[in-house]
Amino acid sequence: MIDQASLEFSELTRSQLPALHLLQNLGYIYLSPREALALRGGRADAVLLESVLLDWLARNNEIQYNGQRYPFSEANIHTAVQVLKETLSIGLLRTNESIFDLLSLGKSLPQSVNGNLKSFSLRYIDWEHPEKNVYHVSEEFAVERRGSHETRRPDLVLFVNGIPFGVIECK
Repeated sequence: MIDQASLEFSELTRSQLPALHLLQNLGYIYLSPREALALRGGRADAVLLESVLLDWLARNNEIQYNGQRYPFSEANIHTAVQVLKETLSIGLLRTNESIFDLLSLGKSLPQSVNGNLKSFSLRYIDWEHPEKNVYHVSEEFAVERRGSHETRRPDLVLFVNGIPFGVIECK
């Protein structure tokens, strides 16, 4: 019979910790499970590091109009986050398609600039300058299923600008 304690010790020391060290060497910022939960507003059913995303969107998006630069409104920044959150609950296939479109193309949002109402594109990821993105990694990232208290806990979750981008299971 396999001793569960030695199996966990082996997984942690042989794959999870080396993976964490590698990711940190690549520039990922480590978040403990407690820190990650706090950045999710203390909600185990949330997957976005919302405060990280809000901050990144505000700092890295601007409107260029008639040779001038303007920030997106705070309301538009919150709308962009809300659109992403709502997209996470429309079914697997539609969610994947919608998230792909949002992350690759951005979101067009109306905003008034100098009295002119126009739509401007806000981006979630800076694909042209990846060094401007913010990268985090967290371990044992417990996520509660909607409508239940059942949780899933991937070994490692990779985030770009507060958006979960990858899951690594260390077996």
